Amino acid sequence: MEAAAFKPAYRIGPTATRLTSEEEALSTARALAKEFAAGAAERDTNRLLPHTELDALSQSGLLAITVPTEYGGIDVSNAVLAEITAILSEADGSIGQIPQNHFYILEALRTDGSEEQKRYFFGRALVGDRFGNALSERGTKTVGHYNTRIVRDGFGYRIDGRKFYSTGVIFADWIAIFALDAEDKLTMSFVPRGTDGIEIIDDWDGFGQRTTGSGTTVLDNVYVAADAVIFHHKGFERPTTIGSVGQIIHAGIDLGIARAAFAETVDFVRTKSRPWMNSGVERASDDPLTVAKLGEIAIRLEAATATVKNAGLKVDIAQIDPTEENVVAATLSVAAAKVLTTEIALDAANTLFELAGSSSTRIGLNLDRHWRNARTHTLHDPVRWKYHVVGNYHLNGTIPPKNGAL
Repeated sequence: MEAAAFKPAYRIGPTATRLTSEEEALSTARALAKEFAAGAAERDTNRLLPHTELDALSQSGLLAITVPTEYGGIDVSNAVLAEITAILSEADGSIGQIPQNHFYILEALRTDGSEEQKRYFFGRALVGDRFGNALSERGTKTVGHYNTRIVRDGFGYRIDGRKFYSTGVIFADWIAIFALDAEDKLTMSFVPRGTDGIEIIDDWDGFGQRTTGSGTTVLDNVYVAADAVIFHHKGFERPTTIGSVGQIIHAGIDLGIARAAFAETVDFVRTKSRPWMNSGVERASDDPLTVAKLGEIAIRLEAATATVKNAGLKVDIAQIDPTEENVVAATLSVAAAKVLTTEIALDAANTLFELAGSSSTRIGLNLDRHWRNARTHTLHDPVRWKYHVVGNYHLNGTIPPKNGAL
């Protein structure tokens, strides 16, 4: 794939629908998912970026579902946010992942934005604007270190840097740029797409989540208005739900990918697979070992779904009353959900080929996209450290670190 560089222009489109309830949001997500699923395999095969689908998502009103009620939104529960993410991710894992940063940014805005910033940017979300991130960098000491800098320039600021894995920026109306200030404190700045000095390079070539548009963002002396800067570091200097909201959405993505793989397995085994010669049955769907394995995956999917829902309720409590106790409870519960959804996504995708057999590996079917999507997305942050955080809390009373990965 040859990388394509471009400066995006402002998106022009109809104003988004105003959803009025969680039930309407869920039904809207299910209707969109049916449309998105129809072209998912082709988009993955040919790496066709889902611009039309993202416009439909914007116009549906789903990108405003976390806007607080006092700013005109419906402020859905985090369990519903995760379930809507799972519904969209089951249809197309890439489309399900693209809004993750959008919702993370809105949570950071809710937590640390000024009243004026909240009124304006929540208002932009309500009309359908999309927010993409310029956060991750390569070549730093750890993923939590940054070279991108924001410096004073008159009444505003200038930003220089280079970001990788900028999921959602290609489709965004606003780019949230994360940069260190003169005191090495992390800031988040809202910059409109098309701003001078921003170059977006479509160079994401991962073998999974191929159409998330997670390319490179180059920032060359980008001007930022002073009233568009949020001091993001403050959200990690006290108990907040920024990390747990971001993480429960990631759990929803993996849950949706797992459901997609499971559904493909059931359909293939029921309609195409042959029984093993020693099984003594006429149909693959009657093979007792196959039946048992599918039952195992179904049970674990149910457990993962319940864990995500339970974690969402704890995040709700922590948002309303962000005490250390409530935030830690939410963090640990979301970590558990992320572990279970990671493991079931990988296992369900592997089981697809184990039970469906050799014919399921044909390139034309593109069933391997589920494994590729699961393997790629579950690399976002290491599950092994979630085990450690949970164990360290229960054994030693160590409070989980405050960051966007927990």
